[in-house]
Amino acid sequence: MPSIISHAVFASGLGAAGSPGARMPVRYWVTVAIIAALPDLDVVVYPLGLNAPHILGHRGITHSLAFAAVFSALVVRLVFREVAWRPAWARLWAVFFVAMASHGVLDAMTNGGQGIAFFAPFSAARWHFPWQPILVSPIGIGAFLSEYGLRVLENEMLWLWLPSVLVAITARLARRRASRDKAIAA
Repeated sequence: MPSIISHAVFASGLGAAGSPGARMPVRYWVTVAIIAALPDLDVVVYPLGLNAPHILGHRGITHSLAFAAVFSALVVRLVFREVAWRPAWARLWAVFFVAMASHGVLDAMTNGGQGIAFFAPFSAARWHFPWQPILVSPIGIGAFLSEYGLRVLENEMLWLWLPSVLVAITARLARRRASRDKAIAA
């Protein structure tokens, strides 16, 4: 799995590209970052002996597309429940769904760990992508603050942070251009 930091960074780039408005409130950005990292909470079941290939184990149901769809809908209804947000609910759901689903996609691109149960609860099959350029992140702060942890961060900066920044910049420039074109047309 990529580090929790990189899941949030990557999702923030997606959030910049898909946001329903040019200026989004802090809670939007916090939600995007948290929802992208959230699937790894499944590690709390380790002490219960529930690990892969169990559907409740790591990289199981919390990494699935169905979980991302349902959880994203709940988040939109709870975090953006005000009437003013209702016209943007579908767009918010799409951004949060893609942000949460990106977690499993990125994990499937790592060079270690169990495959991802993308289709849980309908299938327990685990998937890895054939292209795995992302180094698997060590678990635990001590392991992360090691020489290998530094290599993981360097790898993630190349494969995740840089593309995320480029997506965010491109989205910002596209919004500016659309705004300028709209002003000229008016």
